[in-house]
Amino acid sequence: MGPLNGYTVLELAGIGPAPMGGMILADMGAEVIRIDRAGTPPGLHMKDVSTRGKKSVALNLKDPAGIETLLRMVENADVIIDPFRPGVCEKLGIGPDVCLQRNSKIVFARMTGWGQEGPLAQAAGHDINYISITGALFAMGRKGEKPVAPLNLVGDMGGGGMLLANGVLAALLETANSGKGQVIDAAMVDGAAQLMWMFHSFEAMGMWDATQRESNLLDGGAFFYDVYECADGEYISIGSIEPQFYALLREKAGLSDEDFAEQNNPALWPQQKEKISAVFLQKTQAQWCELMEGTDVCFAPVLNLLDAAQHPANVARSTYIEVDGVTQPAPAPRFSRTPSQVRNSGSDLGADTRSVLTDMGFAEQELDELKRDGAIV
Repeated sequence: MGPLNGYTVLELAGIGPAPMGGMILADMGAEVIRIDRAGTPPGLHMKDVSTRGKKSVALNLKDPAGIETLLRMVENADVIIDPFRPGVCEKLGIGPDVCLQRNSKIVFARMTGWGQEGPLAQAAGHDINYISITGALFAMGRKGEKPVAPLNLVGDMGGGGMLLANGVLAALLETANSGKGQVIDAAMVDGAAQLMWMFHSFEAMGMWDATQRESNLLDGGAFFYDVYECADGEYISIGSIEPQFYALLREKAGLSDEDFAEQNNPALWPQQKEKISAVFLQKTQAQWCELMEGTDVCFAPVLNLLDAAQHPANVARSTYIEVDGVTQPAPAPRFSRTPSQVRNSGSDLGADTRSVLTDMGFAEQELDELKRDGAIV
């Protein structure tokens, strides 16, 4: 019984950030009903972590009866998640104006890359493009080299899925007070720009050179905030920014006063990085873990996706769980009184069509006709 128990969310099937937003809401207890497209091959959802805890209703949205079925579902829902390009829902006849006429309290949450308006609104794009025009991609990489294409965490997930879920939660709180729904324009460009807030602050304070990579405190320029190779070819991360943490790093790693007494002189960072790199090559990752892990050095081993689930700290906190044989991150954040949970892995295509529609007031005869006519699966 998570904190969103009692809320119903309709999630139009999409990829990436919109399903992630729906996953967060499902973990928190909302009944999230994924509106799948009739004709999609079955079996695709069972190992897709983003479908966990969701039900599947398969509709033919090219059929007027399928559209009407969805709109009747809207009357029984609190939220609808739109993952399409701007205008697609309007063309289908399920845009926000139509949905708000059917249910004046509906929260219509729209997830796009470039936003609902603007010169790029109708252009295709992916995470790497959205973070390109926010300064995020430019800042990632080594000095003198091209920017590094990161995992799609900044645009799609942090700037997209998290932003969408945050907007839905805020809108539901407001609806509880006003009794009115509204439309959310969640754009990955906007979210990625928000994630860059700290670097705008640093630049304004004269603490960041926005024209350079690997030249600043948090981009790998500082020798005390970077990733280093060990004797066994594995890697460790160091983040000893504060003076007391840096002093402990010097003690644990045996860094000499001659080379490392001065911490915050960027002119010395390149040669200090070269020398500390040689120090970290003298021990294996496991040896550095034994020496530094759990101390205030601000240290951690760099683990791959599989090893991360086995790390003792993650095991102790149950940071990862297994659902139907698939290892995946546990719901977050954690609630003391109404804990989130993964109720089950994702339903297969259309597995819940009849039961969900029955619960929403559709008669058995109606469902038989809709199925016969191909409006539902």
